[in-house]
Amino acid sequence: MVNVTKYYKHGKEPELYHYFNASNEKLWMFRHRYYDALGKRREKSKSGFKTDKAALKALLQVKASLLNGQTKHIENENLTVGDWLDLWYEMNHKKWKENTRIQRQNAINLHLKPLIGRCKLQNLDRAMYQRDFINVLEGKYSARSIHIWHSIFTIAINAAVEEEILLRNKFRKVVLPIVEGHEELQDNFLNESQLNLLLHDIKENEDITAYTLFLTLAYTGMRKGEALGLQWKNVDFDNHTITIERTRDDKTINSPKTKNSLRKILIDDVVINQLGTYMAWCKKRMFRYGQKIKDDSFVFISKYGAVPIFPRKTNDILNRSLERTKLHKITPHGLRHTHATILLNRGLEVKLIAERLGNSTDMIYKVYGHILKDLEKEAVKIFSQSLAVAKEK
Repeated sequence: MVNVTKYYKHGKEPELYHYFNASNEKLWMFRHRYYDALGKRREKSKSGFKTDKAALKALLQVKASLLNGQTKHIENENLTVGDWLDLWYEMNHKKWKENTRIQRQNAINLHLKPLIGRCKLQNLDRAMYQRDFINVLEGKYSARSIHIWHSIFTIAINAAVEEEILLRNKFRKVVLPIVEGHEELQDNFLNESQLNLLLHDIKENEDITAYTLFLTLAYTGMRKGEALGLQWKNVDFDNHTITIERTRDDKTINSPKTKNSLRKILIDDVVINQLGTYMAWCKKRMFRYGQKIKDDSFVFISKYGAVPIFPRKTNDILNRSLERTKLHKITPHGLRHTHATILLNRGLEVKLIAERLGNSTDMIYKVYGHILKDLEKEAVKIFSQSLAVAKEK
């Protein structure tokens, strides 16, 4: 026989009821009827209160929220963090660039939902978020990655505030791990002799596309995606420049990540001559497959089928060369760091380096700050030595 819970109305408050649970414990609940923004009749109820005063307090809070027009906040009281993240993604993912979409989808599915997805969105506070998400990630992942995932969560929370599901963003003062200026850099760069060794090895052991690509990366400091997005119309042989106006990855072609990334890079004879030699090779290769080079043809192509080189192939080429040369592990992005550190060590102005890399000067100071400090110490030392020599004379 199914036990039916009986509710007994409060003597003074018509929306309060008491009942007895399975343990015969007396508990209280409230039941409030109202109209939503569309004029539809709805009901809000909550049970499990130990006293009628506690139930009444909760009821008054609901009424106050409804009087302030916060119907969505009331109606979504049981919405979990995972539910909201899924809803937010579904509502917005078509507006985002492919890279952004993938990054946010991975953050949601791999980190946010597994750790805090079951928490009720309105109940999650800063202390819980700090303990159950940030502190759990710290030590397992880089500070920079944690900052990115927190930023994605904050964007989703701000969207919930805009939708009136949350009243405010409670996560503004979360304590995040410190991102050191050289955290991304670490050992992900080569010195001049190591770079020469790498390029020589790739020239001797890989195909002409690989050598031309890595020579371009090393001599310009451009990002891998920017290099893979180059089309022949972006190479100005007369003025010795390369124009960056798009990026390419495994799936999509996009505009560069920032306005600073849209830029024109001056290149020397070494690069321009190699690109000229490579262009002649590309013409023969494409002719073999019944194609011709056009202005919008991608520069770096595979020898198999004359199609744009697959982005992941770049990592394979680099890893093979590092294995052969016994150099320490770097990534393709490490060639960008290599370009920057060589220029810094040669005394080039930070502003010029920032323009060449498509970064802000602030970013240069943030990423390469420790190198700049070392250079400053060296400058002080040289100045002191110069004065000492002058005194001896």
